[in-house]
Amino acid sequence: MRFIGAGARPDRPQIDHDRVLTVPNALTVLRFMGVPLFIWLVLAEREYGIAVVVLAVMAGSDWIDGYVARRFDQASKLGRVMDPLADRLALIAVAVTLVIAGVVHWLYLAALLVPDAVLLAMTLTFFRGHPDLPVSRVGKVRTGLLLLGTPLLVLSRLDSPFGGALFVAAWVVLGLGLVGHWIAAYNYFWAILRKGRMQAVSHPGALENDGGAA
Repeated sequence: MRFIGAGARPDRPQIDHDRVLTVPNALTVLRFMGVPLFIWLVLAEREYGIAVVVLAVMAGSDWIDGYVARRFDQASKLGRVMDPLADRLALIAVAVTLVIAGVVHWLYLAALLVPDAVLLAMTLTFFRGHPDLPVSRVGKVRTGLLLLGTPLLVLSRLDSPFGGALFVAAWVVLGLGLVGHWIAAYNYFWAILRKGRMQAVSHPGALENDGGAA
């Protein structure tokens, strides 16, 4: 079974339906709900072990909802927007929590936020909303690495003889994830720019009309 794109059926093209109540969307909502629980466990309770379990469930739900959507034809237009949004919010919220808890330096958070801020500004400039671009393979690998490295880093805070090794392993994985994050952002930057220019050519009055309405 493939890890990336698992559940895809080559004999059946994937169609994004208009349905809202689907299993993948429910799993995405579950991922959203895991964020405040993680924040409470780390900042209020200092329960790092349970917090890692929450992160593991969130990461697992990310893979499972994609598999179910592809395998059982439950892909939806809502899920196409919600899924990457849930991933991004989870990664940023977890990073902010770990900065406040003193687990990571604020530079790690900045390395996550700067590319996203640039892409958000471009998206709002060109599309006034979601750019509707497919998630790249680099982006999927990046997300997987960051979701793996974060619980390893939290585990390194536990009182165990493996704390040092876990800390090193966590930063190796997170470092690779950050490199992938910037590469994915670079690719999305040009994809947004190309699509925005094509849209401006096909609808030359769209941006002026939007700007006048604002």
